[in-house]
Amino acid sequence: METESNRLHISFLPLPAQGHMIPMIDIAKAFATRGAKITVITSPAFAAIFSKQIERANQLGLEFHVQTVKFPSTEVGMPEGWENTDATAYSQNQPKFGEALSLLREPVLRILEKHRTDCLVTDFFFAWATDVAARLKIPRLVFGGTSIIAVCAEEVIARHQPHKGVSCDSETFLVPHLPGDIKLTRNQLPEHLRLLVENDFFKHAGEALESELKSFGSIFNSFYELEKDYADYYRNVLGRKAWHIGPVSLCNSDTADKVQRGKEASIGRHECLQWLDSKKPNSVVYVCFGSLTRFSSQQLSEIAKGLEASQQDFLWIVKGDKNQEQDWLPEGFEERMDGKGLIIRGWAPQLLILDHESIGGFVTHCGWNSTLESISAGVPMVTWPMFADQFYNEKLVVQVLGIGAGVGSNLFAIFAEGAKLVSRDDIDKAVRRVMAGEEAEVMRRRAKVIHEMARKAVAEGGSSDSDLTSLIEELKQHKAACESK
Repeated sequence: METESNRLHISFLPLPAQGHMIPMIDIAKAFATRGAKITVITSPAFAAIFSKQIERANQLGLEFHVQTVKFPSTEVGMPEGWENTDATAYSQNQPKFGEALSLLREPVLRILEKHRTDCLVTDFFFAWATDVAARLKIPRLVFGGTSIIAVCAEEVIARHQPHKGVSCDSETFLVPHLPGDIKLTRNQLPEHLRLLVENDFFKHAGEALESELKSFGSIFNSFYELEKDYADYYRNVLGRKAWHIGPVSLCNSDTADKVQRGKEASIGRHECLQWLDSKKPNSVVYVCFGSLTRFSSQQLSEIAKGLEASQQDFLWIVKGDKNQEQDWLPEGFEERMDGKGLIIRGWAPQLLILDHESIGGFVTHCGWNSTLESISAGVPMVTWPMFADQFYNEKLVVQVLGIGAGVGSNLFAIFAEGAKLVSRDDIDKAVRRVMAGEEAEVMRRRAKVIHEMARKAVAEGGSSDSDLTSLIEELKQHKAACESK
């Protein structure tokens, strides 16, 4: 039986970014449902954004606490309030953002010393976290927010540099030693790998990786059956310790939980569900590119024309940008699409949408959260990767799992800045492949099988449930050993 003396107190330090904060809170909930006391350390702005979600967790009988630290924007020359990656995405301040993360070391250390904790779970990019945990004699767990295939592929490319053997940036190369016959081009690699330059990101990522290798191990928001070959490669070939405890989004089974994840939605759940309820099963393509992607007006116009040409019903999330002209919609588009398409400008309850029976496909940037949420819902994908781990995730979806079709995006472009234009014809073709015809049916059946695997993984006795149990037991043993000294 759980007693207060052997109960774990776990502190979580997410990166101040929606795509990192959301799964980190879900992971914290997973630990809390096993009896752990949770403390989330974040900025006042993010504490406010996630206050309803944390309040909801406490109402359900879980124990969540929040400790806030001021994000040191002005200390590194950034404007006051620029404390998340949404705000820094289009500035020249990214190196300063990394510098600001390093300045959080001392205030976070003071919080951890004051509120005694048994384990520190932090984002990958807090390179100082392993040293802080060692000073406090507690384990540090690393959460990177990426797929296992992405970590393995990037490590193999960095070690063996197969991209140096091709004659041009568009020629494909095989990622050696990695299962699945994965092929990429130099155009799909980040600058620090493609050009072998030691920029600020390369330096910071190198420090973070060194810190991770000295940590207690890594947590992945994935499940063993989904990435079996890559999970084995990570553990047996790369020799790293990991626990796969996902999909963590499945802890949000209640409608209210699905709606309250992240920012406040720009559409009421009743209005959204009412529109989806009016559609036939598998008839709507959901279009969303995450919190960081910002397309040009020309590309947005091509998306609109491609969706219209596909003749599919659609629900399209367009991120608001005050500096972007709003005249990119083709003339008469909204009138022609009245009843057939719904455009939401801002934030939308993605879990609620993906779980609706009317959704038959998802046009996605292949960010890992979106990819795994689509997999968990049994929804095939139209893949449109742009940067970070997204090209690796596309390989998993299209090539390994066979539950997606690509639009032909083949150029690494941070936040889609400078991305090659994807034509309406390519968009139309990819959407039709996923939404209509025999190929679409095959993808849909395969996606439903993997959806069931995901749910079994987090159910009692499943692979992710068992990995979480194993991790908690190791943390309790570590706590007991420290207390006995």
